[in-house]
Amino acid sequence: MAEQLTFKTESKRLLHLMINSIYTNKEIFLRELISNASDAIDKYHLLSLTDDKLEKTNDYEIRLEVNKKKRTLTISDNGIGMTHDDLVNNLGTIAKSGTLEFLKNLKKEDAKNIDLIGQFGVGFYSAFMVSSKVEVRTKSPYSETGYLWTSEGEESFTIEEIAKPDRGTVVTLFLRKNEEEDTYDEFLEDYKISSLVKKYSDYVRYPIKMDQETEKPKFDKDGKEIEGKFETVVETKILNKMTPIWSKSKAEVKPEELNEFYKNTYYDYTDPLLTVWTDVEGALTYKAIVFIPAKAPYNLYSEKYEKGLQLYAKGVFVMDKCKELIPDYLRFAKGLVVSPDLSLNISREILQHNRQLIKIAANLEKKILSELEKMLKNDREKYETFWKQFGVDLKYGVYDNYGEKKESLQDLLLFATVNGDKPMTLKEYVEKMPADQKEIYYGSASSKDQIVVSPQMDLLKSKGYDVLVLTDDVDEFMIRILHEYDKHEFKSINQGDLNLVDETEKETVKNLESTNKTLLEALQAVLASEVKEVKLSTRLTDSPVCLVSGEGLSFEMEKVINQMPGEKNLKADKILEINPKHDLFRAITSVHAQEPALLEDYAWVLYNQALLIEGLPISDPVGFANKMVKLLIKAAPSQQ
Repeated sequence: MAEQLTFKTESKRLLHLMINSIYTNKEIFLRELISNASDAIDKYHLLSLTDDKLEKTNDYEIRLEVNKKKRTLTISDNGIGMTHDDLVNNLGTIAKSGTLEFLKNLKKEDAKNIDLIGQFGVGFYSAFMVSSKVEVRTKSPYSETGYLWTSEGEESFTIEEIAKPDRGTVVTLFLRKNEEEDTYDEFLEDYKISSLVKKYSDYVRYPIKMDQETEKPKFDKDGKEIEGKFETVVETKILNKMTPIWSKSKAEVKPEELNEFYKNTYYDYTDPLLTVWTDVEGALTYKAIVFIPAKAPYNLYSEKYEKGLQLYAKGVFVMDKCKELIPDYLRFAKGLVVSPDLSLNISREILQHNRQLIKIAANLEKKILSELEKMLKNDREKYETFWKQFGVDLKYGVYDNYGEKKESLQDLLLFATVNGDKPMTLKEYVEKMPADQKEIYYGSASSKDQIVVSPQMDLLKSKGYDVLVLTDDVDEFMIRILHEYDKHEFKSINQGDLNLVDETEKETVKNLESTNKTLLEALQAVLASEVKEVKLSTRLTDSPVCLVSGEGLSFEMEKVINQMPGEKNLKADKILEINPKHDLFRAITSVHAQEPALLEDYAWVLYNQALLIEGLPISDPVGFANKMVKLLIKAAPSQQ
């Protein structure tokens, strides 16, 4: 006679909470039940090693069976099974884990080496996400009879004795009928069950078997294949691989095997550029295999790209893209993490606050950066290949979160330079600086060539100073965060005063400015809407004119910020510098003295010329062209 019992908690409310809050993906019910079956086999095997009454065997297996007519899915194992008290304590108390209780009862020294999957305690109840009723037939080797546990996931469950000759547990799910928003028929399809096993339980250590129909050619009585004739036969297939690559030691795995695993798992056609294998045991135990691709994914910078590493708990798949395991600036990394310290039955929301996960992520980040440092030191060509693909991401890493990562990333940065053919690190740049050079100079433009020919390079060329070439949008923001390297401040050649001339020359220019104060004020008045100041330059030696920005917002930062979504109209302070040693300055001085009416045209031509050199747009190109024509005609020899 069936014994009816009530759950020891407010079951209906708690079941609803667990099913709808802890689990956000219905299909993981199969993962949970297979994990429970694996645990049951683990328990039996462990006990059989010390209990002579238990049969010694190695024929462990987990079986799945689908019955479409009855709408049932069955998961069975030949593990430890359950007694009456086990059923009441483990399945009658929601959120109580039999596995966890089992581990607590082991001696501490034994428990260290036992890898049991389900230690969270609510995995079994995920079955009610897809089932209107669940039956559990079970028999323990310590019980003379078997038992049937039945529940519809409400307030109560029943237990009754049944005849069950073999030890183990059989869980039968009576699947729900399809509803408007939810369908359950797919869990009655062989292909769906196979794919879920492959996705979540491929590395469970015991064979997961299932009888499946397959088409095979027919043969005649002489054993010859009959062309075009097939028959449907039922074959028992093993759905899981059982042995994951990470279960081996690093020394056992050949590079070719790792490369094939990477390409097959992450759908890449090329071998990874770098593989980082980590195996940590201690207060925190985990294994990780992280791959750096040889080429950036085509959608790396799209909104649809999802970063993250695959996460396994005790060999069971938890999620495909665990973004908490990798920082944004390493989002291109692919790979997996396996840890026995993580609870299996946890949702993404709980993962975000998991202390073990945070520690693993921090350790992995350090390990990846350490391997990149080794590559930079020992295989420069390979590192430069990496930099071409992912250098901009490391630059974002420096800039992100107010520069908290700059100390760990600054020595991994590479820069093209005006004088060099190959990129160099900041350390290499500083080592090559002339003795009299105090600052690290950089120029921002769309290309190296544009910086090389820019007027702002005049004085730096004469002194033999090299200049970092910045061409990415993030570069100047990154440089601002770095501020200095090895006590040398960064200085833009496009911004502010370079302070590279001696006091005598400064005084000479200052006197010239005083002498030509009226001219400079007149030019400033014409260009008042565009420039903050017109001044004589100490940086120009050959070029007639240049445009620099003030110490705040630079021209490049202005362009980048104004390209971002949202209404912005930020303007960098523009300073027009004129070379007092150039013939053009003497010409303007003459025009101001003899034909002041032409000064306005000269002012706009000078300003627009400086804009063109800087790569900035001209607001009135037609007006600029007309003024140029006018001045050309004026300067031409008389036609009379």
